[in-house]
Amino acid sequence: MRLPASLPSRFRPEPFPCAPPRLRRRFRCFVFLFPAGARGKMASRKEGSGAAGSGFGASKGKGKAAATGDSAVKQVQIDGLVVLKIIKHYQEEGQGNEVVQGVLLGLVVDDRLEITNCFPFPQHTEDDADFDEVQYQMEMMRSLRHVNIDHLHVGWYQSTYYGSFVTRALLDSQFSYQHAIEESVVLIYDPIKTAQGSLSLKAYRLTPKLMEVCKEKDFSPEALKKANIAYENMFEEVPIVIKNSYLINVMLWELEKKSAVADRHELLSLASSNHLGKSLQLLMDRVDEMSQDIVKYNTYLRNVSKQQQQKHQYQQRRQQENIQRQSRGEAPLPEEDINKLFKPPQPPPRMESLLIAGQINTYCQNIKEFNAQNLGKLFMAQALQDYNN
Repeated sequence: MRLPASLPSRFRPEPFPCAPPRLRRRFRCFVFLFPAGARGKMASRKEGSGAAGSGFGASKGKGKAAATGDSAVKQVQIDGLVVLKIIKHYQEEGQGNEVVQGVLLGLVVDDRLEITNCFPFPQHTEDDADFDEVQYQMEMMRSLRHVNIDHLHVGWYQSTYYGSFVTRALLDSQFSYQHAIEESVVLIYDPIKTAQGSLSLKAYRLTPKLMEVCKEKDFSPEALKKANIAYENMFEEVPIVIKNSYLINVMLWELEKKSAVADRHELLSLASSNHLGKSLQLLMDRVDEMSQDIVKYNTYLRNVSKQQQQKHQYQQRRQQENIQRQSRGEAPLPEEDINKLFKPPQPPPRMESLLIAGQINTYCQNIKEFNAQNLGKLFMAQALQDYNN
């Protein structure tokens, strides 16, 4: 159910906490506060069950989900038109490793997030003083509202370059989205893998454990160890279902019958493309960064050990001096706060290391999938050659 056209005057925009990473300096997203009745109809059809709402206001389901540790979204349903808009956005504005981003719109039904529309962030430079990002956001929302299209923020999307998306900027942006809108997701579109013949579109959310750590803003090794945070449980992938209407399915079936069968012999080529080489290069760069972080952490441990030895030596000297003063009949030296004399070294933040480890794991998974396809073609070619011989 969509909102009637008589409700726009009751909407009140307020600045969104954080824009997507690359455009944070230039854009501010807006959360629209809806009346309680309208929000309940739009966000959830489960009355009285405490299900999570659309995240634009307080809801009982939010506390329940946080208490049980379960995710508020179990499935993401995307309209086929949204997928085409994302692909078209990259084809028009994405060049090489240029990242394109945009806003996802839709609604929440029970534990399913339905993404029904999206709009991109336009490309412009910092010197473009005539462009008003706030006015752009307001005009987009107003236009969608006037034509009775879902205009609730449910997340954002961005493209990726060879799977390079596990960054601190994405973590901070998704935390801001998910903290304000519990059911929000980030869609990662990989145009390079899509160009090889299979659509690569994945939805991610931050796990409840990582959300608690980000709220506390304590990324020390002790805090991460206490929360049991590892790179494997930082992000959770939500299953995606692409849905088309019956009329669109009929049209696609008609177009498939009328279109000529294209010869895609390049998919059977046994030569590996530069995808593998580029992925390995990026993997080596991340391994180098991980080794540098390991060196920094080992240096911190050596400094801590050295300081502990200095404290022990200072206490021994202090004790011997007090014994000598007592033997001469003098008063012992006053006690001092040893922590003020020896300030403990600051531990390096471990969140960057976890993100690098997560990115390394993503590269390894991509290389594994790519090699599996190549090995499959090689085994198929060997079997055909043996059969012909």
